[in-house]
Amino acid sequence: MPERPSASRRTVLRGAAVVPVAGLGLAACSAPGNNATAASPTEPVDLGAESEVAKGAAKLYKDHNVVVSRDRSGALKAYSTVCTHAGCPINKLQGTTLICPCHGSEFDAVTGKVVQSPATVPLTQLSVKTENGRIVAGPAA
Repeated sequence: MPERPSASRRTVLRGAAVVPVAGLGLAACSAPGNNATAASPTEPVDLGAESEVAKGAAKLYKDHNVVVSRDRSGALKAYSTVCTHAGCPINKLQGTTLICPCHGSEFDAVTGKVVQSPATVPLTQLSVKTENGRIVAGPAA
């Protein structure tokens, strides 16, 4: 059998330097602790007391990937908090602005519209109603 040439020290060191850099590229589209396959409710879910969402405010329900807002007239709206850019669950709400931890996309929790890219598609609107003083949200009807 012919003898295989062994890799030089320089070749091994180059390979070792490239591996961590390649890993950074793969990790760039996710943030720690985020599940890029997050899901919105597929059936109605009880989110809590109607009184938890004040007029002109919004409340983030991280466990269900839902945000509920109430406009100044008192009407409720609900949106999926799965980012439309890369599918990351949005876990931060400042006032009525949702902020995606993966790439920094921002959405208006009252309208679902994108207010800062890279996302270009609005959040998915969900159905929302109140039953016996409780907020119930689910897939759009």
